[in-house]
Amino acid sequence: MTASDNDRDRRLFAEELKAARAKRGWSSKEVADKIGFSQSTIKLIESAQRAPTPEQAEGLDRVFQTSGTFQRIERWIRGVPFSAGFRPFAPHEQGARSIRTFQHSLVPGLFQITAYAQAILEVHPGATEDVVKEQVNARLNRQAILTRSDTLPPRVVAVLAEHVLYADVGGPTVMAAQMERLAELAQMPRITIQIIPNQAHSGLLGAFVIAEDGQQPDVVFLDTTLGGQVIESINAAETMAEMFDTLRGEALTVSASLKMIKEAAQWWKDQIAP
Repeated sequence: MTASDNDRDRRLFAEELKAARAKRGWSSKEVADKIGFSQSTIKLIESAQRAPTPEQAEGLDRVFQTSGTFQRIERWIRGVPFSAGFRPFAPHEQGARSIRTFQHSLVPGLFQITAYAQAILEVHPGATEDVVKEQVNARLNRQAILTRSDTLPPRVVAVLAEHVLYADVGGPTVMAAQMERLAELAQMPRITIQIIPNQAHSGLLGAFVIAEDGQQPDVVFLDTTLGGQVIESINAAETMAEMFDTLRGEALTVSASLKMIKEAAQWWKDQIAP
């Protein structure tokens, strides 16, 4: 994702807004008054200098009677900071009733702290400070589903290779904080984290996530160096579910896994220079 991707999508929203306003013959102030925001906000959105919020998009659809057009574009803009491969998976993750994930190299995005996420994203080729900041914020915003109150948070089961606990991402201070966060998450009622000790296992070929909403076939995201791939196939979902069950069978118990995570947190603390 580049900064220009975001600009392009904001411009699309801006052009739709200006066209809808022109068709009704309304001024920017009239539109602002109708949706309860300032005229300066509308002008910034129309100049593509500011991305619309979900509330603003909903208000525009309501006053222009556009059947969700503005909300669909706003959701797309919100997904822009994600890689092109992950972007189609984002709404499935947000609406999931359960999430199963396996990671062999990194802490899953849903569990990452700010400094850890930044350390990963800033090493991407061509990454700028603004792009990294936007991507970090998008990744952290995803985590809201873990504590959402409007609907029941998803049941999350994560199987991690032991390597994840000791792969140096950002240095000892960052890793110590990340391991402490992982330990906190592992003790939340709807989150299960299990660790596979360092050994040969079937997950060495790649990380993946399975999202299930209870209404349609499970959706699979395969994590790759090219940004990932979303697969919506019953056969693929069944295959990856079997893979996940196999990996979970090779993992330590929940209590033993938590003990290993806490030991990793202490190890990283010991590495911090006095």
